[in-house]
Amino acid sequence: MKVLSSLRAAKSRHPDCKVVRRRGRVYVICKSNPRFKAVQGGKKRK
Repeated sequence: MKVLSSLRAAKSRHPDCKVVRRRGRVYVICKSNPRFKAVQGGKKRK
């Protein structure tokens, strides 16, 4: 999974890619090609 500063390019990499928000993070999920997984954001834990 790649950590990206911008998910704009990750959204359009494959037609099966979906953008999902979970626990304050934004994930790109692709069932047919798992190489395209990506994550953006998230809170810092102390």
